Amino acid sequence: MIRFTKTLAALGLCAAASLAQAAETAICYNCPPEWADWGTQLKAIADSTGVQVPLDNKNSGQALAQLVAEQAAPVADVVYYGVTFGLQAQKAGVVGTYKPKGWDQIPTGLKDPQGHWFAIHSGTLGIMVNVDALGGLPVPQSWADLLKPEYKGMVGYLDPSSAFVGYVSAVAINRAMGGDLDNFAPAIDYFRKLAKNAPIVPKQTAYARVLSGELPILVDYDFNAYRARYKDKANVAFVIPQEGSVSVPYVMSLVGNAPHRANAEKVLDFVLSDEGQALWAKAYLRPVRQMKMPADVAAQFLPDSDYARAGVVDYEKMAAVQEAFAARYLNEVK
Repeated sequence: MIRFTKTLAALGLCAAASLAQAAETAICYNCPPEWADWGTQLKAIADSTGVQVPLDNKNSGQALAQLVAEQAAPVADVVYYGVTFGLQAQKAGVVGTYKPKGWDQIPTGLKDPQGHWFAIHSGTLGIMVNVDALGGLPVPQSWADLLKPEYKGMVGYLDPSSAFVGYVSAVAINRAMGGDLDNFAPAIDYFRKLAKNAPIVPKQTAYARVLSGELPILVDYDFNAYRARYKDKANVAFVIPQEGSVSVPYVMSLVGNAPHRANAEKVLDFVLSDEGQALWAKAYLRPVRQMKMPADVAAQFLPDSDYARAGVVDYEKMAAVQEAFAARYLNEVK
């Protein structure tokens, strides 16, 4: 009987430990370890707060679709996505409100006034190139270069109908080719031409594929290219196309009726904390809180004259026309 009682007590302790461990979890949709060095950020969150955030490889569109599907019984606690998806999530009523620590240091226009979403960092779109995988070809310097037959089968961009970076690619190319958010004809025409060059169009981040040389050229952000070059020591170049590009923010939200709200708040507080923002900076992202980039990191960026070719757009308008563009891309290109 004593042994039985001890066994029950031990089982009870294990169960309590398991429950405690489960309680220290926050589910984040679209926190992929290869993207924006989320792997390092999630480890720091666990070390600092005790909250474990499982890895998740959705893209922005997939994350939003899942939130909508689960609205009656939410699974996720927080979500990370491109700004237009944050605006769509707010419209869909799938996110709650929370103003994390550091809220006041987020510039106006990079947060919803009620706290439905807020930016944590931003990046500039361009062309990420594995130089060794080009086989001696020159590094492309423009959007027009990607259409050249010598790069056939070597160019990749993420699916514009699903991934935020893909949609940003469409907006950037469209703008560079003379279009605007009321006229996507230049982008559609460009993607049709690029389709003849056998592009690779994944839905999720293709960072590892660029490093391996499987995908020599990828339309992607500066932060991924710099991380590949300076941290992963790959012979990777980053180019802001001669015709121009755009810079955009990535945002986070508290999921409506989050099952682990207290833990979710800890995660959102951390990504805006001094430590969290410093980690984004070390990963070559521009922190949203107007913190100065470390000098050694800033020195590894392209010159300001290159970044002068990257502008910003109206994010609310960009969100409003996203669905129509995606439908047109699927009908006319894909």
